[in-house]
Order: sequence, then structure tokens, then C-alpha cells
Amino acid sequence: MTARDLDAEPAAELLERRWFAASGAINNLKSECDTLLADLELAEHAWRQACTRLAQLEALRGALGDQLASMNEPPAGRPVAAIPYEMMSAA
Repeated sequence: MTARDLDAEPAAELLERRWFAASGAINNLKSECDTLLADLELAEHAWRQACTRLAQLEALRGALGDQLASMNEPPAGRPVAAIPYEMMSAA
């Protein structure tokens, strides 16, 4: 066996160890990516549900606001008496 062969064996072993370490790191990171993707899909689903609920609540608020506004309108046919500015209270 030559000196070159003796030097090549530790280098090959180191290269093999590095390859297996990289392969293990790849597998771990791939697993983490898969987990994050699943979390992202769950979050997106929850976000879509929240947006739908928000739209429903905004529509309800609008309808209730319209009802409230119509309750504050004077009845048809009766004039509204204006209060002079001087008589208005800031309290």
C-alpha cells in the first residue's frame, strides 16, 4: 500500500461522513417543510373562515344601522321642530 492510498482512505471516510450528515440534514429539513406546509394550510383555512364571518358580521351591522337610522327618522307628515343653537347644551 502506498502513502497515497493511506491518505485517500481517511479523506474518503470524511467525505462519506459529510455526505451522510448532509443527507440527514436534508431529511430533517424536508420534514420541517412538510410540517410548516400543513400548518400554513390550516392557517389559510382558518383565515378564510374568519373573512367569511367578518363579511357576515359587516352585513349584519349595516342592516342594523339602517334599522337604527330609520327609527330615528321623524314620522312622515310631522315637521321637526328645530332647536335654536343658543338653547343647545354641551353637556
